[in-house]
Amino acid sequence: MLPDLGKVIEQVSKDKSIPKQIIVEALEAAMLTAARKKYGHEREIEARFNEEVGEVELFQFRTVVEQVANELTEISKEDAQPLDPDAVVGDSIGEKLDNRFLGRIAAQTAKQVIIQKVRDAERDIIYTEYKDRVGESMTGIVRRVEAGNVIVDVGRTDAVLPPREQVKTESYAPNDRVQAYFLTIQQTQRGPQLILSRKDKRFLTKLFEQEVPEIAEGIVEIKATAREPGFRSKIAVYSRDSDVDSVGACVGMKGSRVQSVVQELRGEKIDIVFWDIDPAKFVCNAISPAEVAKVIINEKDHSMEIIVPDDQLSLAIGKRGQNVRLAAELTGWNIDIYSESKLEEMAKKAKKVLVDALGIEDSTATILYSQAFRSPEEIAAATMDEMRQIPGIADARIETLKQAAAVYIEQKRAGEGESGAPRIDKENDISLKEVRGVGSKTLELLAAAGITNVSEILLLPPQNLSEKTGIPLAKATQLLESCRLIAKAPGAAKTA
Repeated sequence: MLPDLGKVIEQVSKDKSIPKQIIVEALEAAMLTAARKKYGHEREIEARFNEEVGEVELFQFRTVVEQVANELTEISKEDAQPLDPDAVVGDSIGEKLDNRFLGRIAAQTAKQVIIQKVRDAERDIIYTEYKDRVGESMTGIVRRVEAGNVIVDVGRTDAVLPPREQVKTESYAPNDRVQAYFLTIQQTQRGPQLILSRKDKRFLTKLFEQEVPEIAEGIVEIKATAREPGFRSKIAVYSRDSDVDSVGACVGMKGSRVQSVVQELRGEKIDIVFWDIDPAKFVCNAISPAEVAKVIINEKDHSMEIIVPDDQLSLAIGKRGQNVRLAAELTGWNIDIYSESKLEEMAKKAKKVLVDALGIEDSTATILYSQAFRSPEEIAAATMDEMRQIPGIADARIETLKQAAAVYIEQKRAGEGESGAPRIDKENDISLKEVRGVGSKTLELLAAAGITNVSEILLLPPQNLSEKTGIPLAKATQLLESCRLIAKAPGAAKTA
């Protein structure tokens, strides 16, 4: 055994940041394994580290008996006397073994045990150190890229930035400094594995916490975030102190704070808006920089129709619908955007249908439309309680309207033929992407049901369309009406 073993233990403990006791236990376990390999497993052997001499000592214990039956585990009283003069039958007597003759194989076994024990201790320490840091922002140096995985040195260990958590517009090379969100830590056969992310929305929040003291102190709160990594993000902020401007605090003097975040995200555009407890105001803030003229809220479908001036339509929608998508994600509301002229056009057509179908006056049609009853199908599907919310219309009048709506629907179905399909030329079979007001979420639901064209919509009554696609009944009714209008006068363009 090494004469300076104690110093070696202290040095290893310091270099590996492993408690000294763990290394001592590893040495004792290694020596015990080597001893049993040489002397066999029947003997009762213990290993103990002696700090005074800097050596791991081996002891064999045997029980004192009158008559020895197994020399490996028992010793006679006469043989025990030289070891312990006070020994009596039943005592366990320890005898020091010579560990200098363990042999090369036993020494190699001891070495492997020590290495494994130290490695296990390192893994446990790393896991303990990092498990409570999940959710933090971490900075490291890129060491290499393996099969798309970016290996990042974060100090005591390496972390992994997998392809699914990378931003497509970014590239990473060895020795690059990279900052990322600590997503999770996993225990694997090779030890703890730290998973990082640069796509997660929480990474955006952490960056603002670092740059904006008011957020770190809790004066300003980030209420919601929406992000398309690498392109554009939106955050909604709120100030607990009326004297502190939440947006101004995040922007910083001459935009210094937000620009630091933009640089870290490698040019990703960031919109900072005021959070408001009023959903309509919040949506108006979220749709910025476009100006909003009017908001129509549909609580039942948890959706809003945003009306903007004609010259603000493209700004409100954004490039490839990016602005409205992020606004919907930020607020949690389904958003459809219309221009003022388009809304007027739709309102005129819808009111005319109500007048012709139900035999009512223009003023009554205007009241129904203002209360979100925009087609005979919606009126037929509404309950009496819902209709009673309309001002100035008595129960008897409501029943008359519902009956007229039902008759209109039946007559229309009968006029479409036995198949229920209206007669449309193939040249007028328009893609639903061209229908105004059809949002991306609605298109996804329709596509999942195998519906992509106007003629396919017209094959189904509102109830069946709703059941088949999962679109709310009111929305399905509105969509059906829009398709009927476009079938008569094709050429509309999508606006949301």
